[in-house]
Amino acid sequence: MTTPVTIIGAGLGGLVLARVLHVHGIVATVHEADPSPDARRQGGLLDLHPGSGQAALKSAGLFEGFRKLVLPGRETYRVLDQAGNVLLDLPDDGTGERPEAPRGELRQLLLDSLPDGTVRWGHKVTAVRALGEGRHEVSFADGTTVVAGLLVGADGAWSRVRSLLSEAPPQYVGVCSVETFLFDCDTRHPASAEAVGAGSLFALAPGRGLLAHREGGGTLHTYAQLRKPQEWFAHLDTADATALTARVAREFDGWAPELTALITDSDTPPVLRPVFTLPAGHRWDRVPGVTLLGDAAHLRAPNGEGANLAMQDGAELGQALAAHPDAVEAALTAHEQSMFARVAAAEADDDDFYTIMIDDHAPHSLLALMTGTELAS
Repeated sequence: MTTPVTIIGAGLGGLVLARVLHVHGIVATVHEADPSPDARRQGGLLDLHPGSGQAALKSAGLFEGFRKLVLPGRETYRVLDQAGNVLLDLPDDGTGERPEAPRGELRQLLLDSLPDGTVRWGHKVTAVRALGEGRHEVSFADGTTVVAGLLVGADGAWSRVRSLLSEAPPQYVGVCSVETFLFDCDTRHPASAEAVGAGSLFALAPGRGLLAHREGGGTLHTYAQLRKPQEWFAHLDTADATALTARVAREFDGWAPELTALITDSDTPPVLRPVFTLPAGHRWDRVPGVTLLGDAAHLRAPNGEGANLAMQDGAELGQALAAHPDAVEAALTAHEQSMFARVAAAEADDDDFYTIMIDDHAPHSLLALMTGTELAS
């Protein structure tokens, strides 16, 4: 394949694509806005699914490396009410098919598998434009530009590349989350550590909830979920950690102290993360020389599928390009049609887990979903 491949975004999907292309002898360059690999946290644990995330790593020749990153015992799930009562406790019995691994370490595994210089750090895209004949110019904040013979947007929810294909904007779903971390939890935060347990915690009530999981090294990673209109946070000074913490803590007033401590005792400044999605069934007509993958193509509310689908997108696009080195447009068409069908199936199977967690019947609605029982009227 002689067409140069330019990938925007060094997330998991973009890196899987670059790695699969490298395995097949195809050169690619990844441009990433972050100034370095460790410029910011890369999220928490990921449960990788056999048919998508795990299959992608097998295509990339990195499955054994991934297995070494898996944290044992993390497929444990607990549901609590706001008073701290344990309503459901599902221990990890070792039979689960979705092992948990740290997202940052998985990303580093992918980075280490690529030739030096593949990723160009500090390349924040400011504009993209079509030049004709399938070529596109990408402009970066540092004043440089690159002309892409094949441009792949793996640049997430607020993708710049998407504008070449679609005018659909991400839409707020009515839920925001505030991210916090507690370190050395068993020593410094024992009550919260006991409440979370060995894996994941869902402490829920109508309109709000705490989602926490135990990472490696005694870290508790929490998302305080709130069903709020955009006006609730539109004028918040998110840089004022004290004010943001107090504002969120008020929403959990009266909850068990070991739960509210997940917010108030954070060892890092809280980070507000409103949740956005692209319209269901989002797709576009084929445009020569450019395509999308991952959240840039099919952003959805967190449901355990996003990273897995992005990695599968990257792997299958890489395989399609390797299979059609002299027919790039045929490869892109195959990739998009497969991705559209895969995402449509995932949307059809979506049990609306994210919304159910904090709906008007929480926590009983989630209990019903997880146990396969009917919600009592």
